[in-house]
Amino acid sequence: MNLQHELNKAEGFKNLELLAKQVVEGFISGMHKSPFHGFSAEFAEHKMYNQGESTRHIDWKLYAKTDKLYTKRYDDETNLRCHIIIDNSSSMHYPELSNFSIQHLNKIAFSALASASLMYLFKKQRDAIGLSIYSDEYDFYAPEKGSERHHQMLLNRLSNVVVSKPINKQTDTYKYLHEIAEKIHKRSMIFLFTDMFQTNQEETKLFEALRHLKYNKHEVILFHVFDKEKEYTFNFDNTPKRFVDVETGDYINLYADTIKENYTTAVSTYFDALRLKCGQYKINYIEADINKDFNTILTTYMIERQKFV
Repeated sequence: MNLQHELNKAEGFKNLELLAKQVVEGFISGMHKSPFHGFSAEFAEHKMYNQGESTRHIDWKLYAKTDKLYTKRYDDETNLRCHIIIDNSSSMHYPELSNFSIQHLNKIAFSALASASLMYLFKKQRDAIGLSIYSDEYDFYAPEKGSERHHQMLLNRLSNVVVSKPINKQTDTYKYLHEIAEKIHKRSMIFLFTDMFQTNQEETKLFEALRHLKYNKHEVILFHVFDKEKEYTFNFDNTPKRFVDVETGDYINLYADTIKENYTTAVSTYFDALRLKCGQYKINYIEADINKDFNTILTTYMIERQKFV
């Protein structure tokens, strides 16, 4: 990989905060047509009024515009604690890209931009933000804080993750989820970004680790990150190709059409099983196709935040 290639990659993600702002502003503009209509214009400084609370801080001007009750938020209020967890194994860097944009992302870049966009909303809501990144080791941990310096440090870390390229890095997600569960002592919203590539045995251990987080009273949202066109529908032309496991280096040469039917059946069955098991453990399972926009990610946060409060 040459220097110019690395520079192009870095250029595409050098201002993650600006990209996140574009994502969130586009999302907010669409909220006028959503269940959050009336909340978007002033949501950064307000929270919904709950029956039984004091009416002293109700914003009556906003009520006149929205016909909904919101109370003003103050800097000394204690808000939510949110912790983002990102799988940085080699498979998350598929597909390999020479440059990045909002419309052109691989799995790790999608996860990083989605995380930065969530962080932008966290910041607006004055929620404390924490971040964990893991691959074949616990690469990075930062506890939940709300300062601007902390926010910038996390953005810089996310940017660096995107432009790095781990070689043959596998991971035991369950191992690091247990470690994170031991680190986070106060009730939090946990956002996990992973492509869920593991063996059946690892899958059992993974759900044990997710249960550990649930046992500690955290709200767990699993964003299953994948390239639907390639990794789900197996949409490749029928010329001979070498398919390489980026985590082990193993490969197989074949024509895509010879295995497409069996592959898509197996993957569909696996996805259905994941969704069912998450439902059993009361884990919010969200498909995150890297070819789609970020509205589902942000809407999930907004809905879960309303319930969490």
